[in-house]
Amino acid sequence: MSTESAAKSSFTVRIANVALVLAGISLIGMAVVEGWQVFARYVLNNSPSWTEPVALLMMSTTMMLGAAVGVRRESHFGFFIALESSPPPLRKVLYFVVRGITAGIGLLMAIVGARLAADGWTFPMAGVPLPQGVTFVPISIGGALIVIFAIERMFVPRADRE
Repeated sequence: MSTESAAKSSFTVRIANVALVLAGISLIGMAVVEGWQVFARYVLNNSPSWTEPVALLMMSTTMMLGAAVGVRRESHFGFFIALESSPPPLRKVLYFVVRGITAGIGLLMAIVGARLAADGWTFPMAGVPLPQGVTFVPISIGGALIVIFAIERMFVPRADRE
């Protein structure tokens, strides 16, 4: 593995690890928020209005960051039956095509997520003092990470990275 390839790999390893930690924190936060919602509703008989939008934001964060890490690990977004059953020369081409499609989908999510976030930034979110656009930020960030990781997979073979 070249020094340049190792540096890129090390950088994406750090990005993936940060994304995975943030996804885990968000998942735990979502469980805590939902637990509070249930406790407040059934024990205190006073259901807070902020729990649903916060839990949805955390769920979106967990899903998008987890999906991005899954793209890097090639455990998400794949057409594995067709790939694994094809002859080795065709398999290499198909892996490249699949990674390209994945990068394109990630780019679409990043762009549309950023546009939706910008469009909704001036509107308040119901139940919590945050802008409505914040709900689309995880989609945009996750999409950008999917692009980075899919492109990495196109040019850095898995054996060289892990």
